[in-house]
Amino acid sequence: MDVEKKDEQPLTTIIAEDNHRRKRKRRICICLSVIVVLVVLGLIILILALTVFKAKKPVTTVNSVAIKDFDASVNLLPPRVSLNVSLDLDISIKNPNKVGVKYRNSSAILLYEGKAVGEVPIPAGEIGSDDTKQMNLTLTVFADRLLTNIDVYTDVIQGNLPISTYTKISGKARILNLFNIRIVSVSSCNLNIDISNRRISNQTCDYKNRL
Repeated sequence: MDVEKKDEQPLTTIIAEDNHRRKRKRRICICLSVIVVLVVLGLIILILALTVFKAKKPVTTVNSVAIKDFDASVNLLPPRVSLNVSLDLDISIKNPNKVGVKYRNSSAILLYEGKAVGEVPIPAGEIGSDDTKQMNLTLTVFADRLLTNIDVYTDVIQGNLPISTYTKISGKARILNLFNIRIVSVSSCNLNIDISNRRISNQTCDYKNRL
């Protein structure tokens, strides 16, 4: 009586299937390892972005405003006011971030009753990480703009000229070469020019910084 024999797989086939299973397991392990590494790197980047490299507001300070040139005279006949004003504006901008900040072309403006009567350009530049940028600016009044306002005649005769300065710096900080954070720093100062003594009095400054 013949006994049926079960089909037996050749040894080479068994070895090939075993190798295939091992390669498949190895690929799965590599994929899982890559995913874990990417997740860990993402968490590290997120933690750094929220702690060490967290974007911080710049700090603008008006160190001083001084009269550089000043000349004012009043003629009664014919009625005429001659006025020449130049101010030295010394400001500093501190970048508290761990990365540099690049800022665009801007300007400092001299205002009288809210209208621009003088301006000086601020060229684009960069402030290094944890660094402070000093800016020494000279603001000169455009006499033709100022003297079109009739109130200036009264102020000059009374010996007190109220003016304001306004400076806005806009830029961006690139965090970990992944994110761009927009930064804006604004400073404004209200001050009076004592014409008889040729000095500045009652100076008050306000600062606004935002991301």
